[in-house]
Amino acid sequence: MLAKYPKSLQDVIEGDVVGPGYHSLVKQLQTRIENVKRSSTPMMMKRQKGSDEYDTEEIPAEKRAAVQDTYGCVKWNMKFLPVSETAETQQKKKDEMKMLSEQLNPSPDEVRSLMKSTYYSQRKEINKGTDLQTLLEEWPFLFQEIGMGVHFEELTGVPLKETFLSNVEKKGDRLLNFMKTVCADKSKKILQLVTNLQVLRGRKEGCSEDLKDMLLLLLCYFDEKEENLFHYVEETCLPKEVHVESLPVTPCIIVCGNSCYAAKQFMLSVDHKVVIDQIPTFVSAICLMLGSYYCLNIHYPVELGSTLEFLQRCFLNINPEKGTKVEKKKNKKQLPVNPRVLTLIADLSNHEWRETC
Repeated sequence: MLAKYPKSLQDVIEGDVVGPGYHSLVKQLQTRIENVKRSSTPMMMKRQKGSDEYDTEEIPAEKRAAVQDTYGCVKWNMKFLPVSETAETQQKKKDEMKMLSEQLNPSPDEVRSLMKSTYYSQRKEINKGTDLQTLLEEWPFLFQEIGMGVHFEELTGVPLKETFLSNVEKKGDRLLNFMKTVCADKSKKILQLVTNLQVLRGRKEGCSEDLKDMLLLLLCYFDEKEENLFHYVEETCLPKEVHVESLPVTPCIIVCGNSCYAAKQFMLSVDHKVVIDQIPTFVSAICLMLGSYYCLNIHYPVELGSTLEFLQRCFLNINPEKGTKVEKKKNKKQLPVNPRVLTLIADLSNHEWRETC
């Protein structure tokens, strides 16, 4: 069906095919079949524990987590050291990076080279469950923009910031236009937010300001709470002054100011700990937040699952055909692509088609 009518049925955003391109069609067919087959007799939904040999309770926790950990990765677990490396050379380079991290302006090219050549050791440490504080001490550049970018690209095959910015430039205007017109016409909540954002933004222009609009509108569209992604503190707040106990355990952007538009800088927290401070731009903060989910084997929280999956698919071009990075809810079926994300993608495609007619 898709081969015959790709323009009508394929899942596409600005020319980029989402996943295999047929998830929306499959979802519609499955829903139709389920509706036709639905019995009027109530069904017993709960099963006796152990009644099914594939009951998720019988699968060890580490195996259940592996799906989310490896999702979208091309080099998650390296079995062997690179040919030119030994345990001794890896340790030597690791020590060298620790010394470099204490310098005021270390050479970016040197940091990139060292991060790339020690990727094997970094992954081994992360995958065996090394605690966050130890990772911060042993691999300081992993928690800086340059180092996380190298690790993310090795892990997923995708250049983090370059891909994100390229797609924001390519698809951002279309998404914003759709949100501010079609969605605002259908939802009073989104219309009110659009009005508020115009006031907050003022006369500011640029990619970073568009991205702020985009993120806040996506959260509103998916009905996901802003406080799960952003935590606002005083403009002059220092990392040690942040009340980390009030932060979520998942990656959270700390905004130094009363709004994203007024902030002079940002910080990133993971697991109730400020791991990166003095992030100068909103774009960098978003990229570091998304990168940390992959680099540190963190699952998307259910409360932000739709927004994060949309960003991943639309702006990072990570479109696995199977699996999900959203944490699994007990007794709840998970689909290869979030249905709400699919709906937005389909609506965007229809909007794009109408705009060009």
